[in-house]
Amino acid sequence: MDVQKSFVNTDGIATIKCPQCGIIKNLAVTQFRGRQHTLKIRCGCDYAWDLLLDFRRHYRKKTDLTGTYLLEPPASGGGRLTVLNISRSGVGFSVTGLHAVKIGQKARLQFTLDNKKQTPIDKHVSIKSVKDGYIGCEFVDDRVFEKDLGFYLQP
Repeated sequence: MDVQKSFVNTDGIATIKCPQCGIIKNLAVTQFRGRQHTLKIRCGCDYAWDLLLDFRRHYRKKTDLTGTYLLEPPASGGGRLTVLNISRSGVGFSVTGLHAVKIGQKARLQFTLDNKKQTPIDKHVSIKSVKDGYIGCEFVDDRVFEKDLGFYLQP
């Protein structure tokens, strides 16, 4: 069975498109907010598929971008990173080997988008999650949303 992911807007509406016939519908899914949820959908054309609801504040784009990170004082350390996903409000990256990254620390990330302009990104972040070599961050810059990054993040 096919699995389709749908981003849920702030009003709790998910827009879905049947993979078989292409019909588009809006579903009210507010009752599922606060937990990951997969719905079984059946279209009028009798095609069925699973719908994974994404309640994130912003669309998150999968990436494979290399760069560097540097922990800000009072912490110290840094190294190479691979940006695995990015959104308007944050970034998720991986590091290999041992690292000293902890939740609550601040860091500076530098990497280059894989767009035509090869846009350099230099952002200050707050570490929100650390699981082995995966680190989730939130942008703390006052200029978080830049034009080039916004264009890059379009689905």
